[in-house]
Amino acid sequence: MSLERFVKKIDYQKEEKRNRPAVLVVTSQVVRGGIGGRSSVFALERFGFPTWFLPTVMLPWHPGQGAGTRICAEPQSFAHIVDELSNSRWLSEIGGIITGYMGNEQQAQEVAQLVRAVKQQNPDAQYMCDPVIGDAGGLYVPESVANSIKEHLLPLADFACPNRFELSWLTAMECESEVGAVAAARSLGVERSVITSAPAMRRNSIANLLVSSQGAMAVEHAEVIGAPHGTGDLLAAIFMARVLSGSSEEVALKKATASTFELVARTVKMGSTELLYAGNQEPILQPLALVNERRIAEAPARA
Repeated sequence: MSLERFVKKIDYQKEEKRNRPAVLVVTSQVVRGGIGGRSSVFALERFGFPTWFLPTVMLPWHPGQGAGTRICAEPQSFAHIVDELSNSRWLSEIGGIITGYMGNEQQAQEVAQLVRAVKQQNPDAQYMCDPVIGDAGGLYVPESVANSIKEHLLPLADFACPNRFELSWLTAMECESEVGAVAAARSLGVERSVITSAPAMRRNSIANLLVSSQGAMAVEHAEVIGAPHGTGDLLAAIFMARVLSGSSEEVALKKATASTFELVARTVKMGSTELLYAGNQEPILQPLALVNERRIAEAPARA
């Protein structure tokens, strides 16, 4: 490649990144570790997306790593900053929104106001609601918070990204089988859903499901024992980055799954309990891990 063509290629890549919309992330922040906003913002910026970050709570580390102080803004203060953001002259920059952990039930209501304000400025902005409310061990937020997310945020979402437990709780449906998980996703009331930690067809495997009006597909990979926390945050951010970069939802899920799987495998191999994405950035953009994708045959809807 000639020097002139090389320079033009670099200029094109810079211009492409300059034209990328901002992404608003609303979730928890830890001082140490790789969960919540830390991984979401890192991944999005690694793709070249300017990122706005509104923390809902601040923690020294993931609660699973030990007890720590939890700082949550007073409802009035949080409402004021949401109001300022909602009326910001820069709001039209935002082309994507990801919401995750909410510190209290009022925050979900306030964040819904912010989502609506973004949508008013940019109707094409894509909103992913990651209802961070629990896992296989049960709810880890008060039921009032989970219900507030269900009532105020999910109805606004273009994408929902619950794990298997969260999907089951939100729909009151059984999700221990692939068929059950797809049926529950169909009842969620969101046009497109990405279900993480879903049942897989292969033994000792785990799957992520994409359920939309175009059908349902699964992306499977081998289960990694001892996987660290924060994989859902990372996958949601990479999926959003891929979609906003122009990938189809199917390709976005396959790439996001491969990236997350590879990062988890590397992290566990290095003996860490925190996602080591800062030192293993290559898989975020160019994963090498192999994953299996397949279409899911759904039963015809009953008349």
